[in-house]
Amino acid sequence: MTQSRISAVLTVVVLTAAMWVFEIIDYFAGGSLDYSFGIRAWDFDAPWTVLTAPLMHANFAHLIANSVPMLVLGSLVALSGLSRFIWASLIIAVVSGVGVWLLAAPNSLTVGASGLIFGYFGFLVLRGIIERKTIDIVVMICVVIFYGTMIFGVLPQGQSISWQAHLFGFIGGLLAAYMLPRRNAAQPTLDYR
Repeated sequence: MTQSRISAVLTVVVLTAAMWVFEIIDYFAGGSLDYSFGIRAWDFDAPWTVLTAPLMHANFAHLIANSVPMLVLGSLVALSGLSRFIWASLIIAVVSGVGVWLLAAPNSLTVGASGLIFGYFGFLVLRGIIERKTIDIVVMICVVIFYGTMIFGVLPQGQSISWQAHLFGFIGGLLAAYMLPRRNAAQPTLDYR
């Protein structure tokens, strides 16, 4: 495993640990961090929350539900290397966050890593199709077998579940898989004859 891949997987672990630290702080702060760092739909005061909302969670049950898929799917994306993981995560967070900001009820608050998780799911599925490498196809099949039912989360559900984050996270993952260059793509050779 290359240094870039190891660093990327460690980044996933650090992000997940940061989510736990923020939730512990938020618990003792009475939930006030969620309002400061979550996405408030149609609020122009804090556009940067599209990047911070995935680190915040409504409560420990919400965080626990997101931790394992974040570690598993995030680590699988991280195996592409640190640069691709960071770019994929940024694309997913922005697309998911903007989708939530535009389609959620005005002034509603959205927090959680679900958008990232659905984005990683979409990224891994489309990457297997685009790259057509055996390992990517195997990962895609395993992801679909173990996490395939989560695709139904892109549909409207209960009021406390942000289907917008799920849907636009998934779209962001597809977009990231399509936009980011293929790994080890053959470089054109120059003929100097």
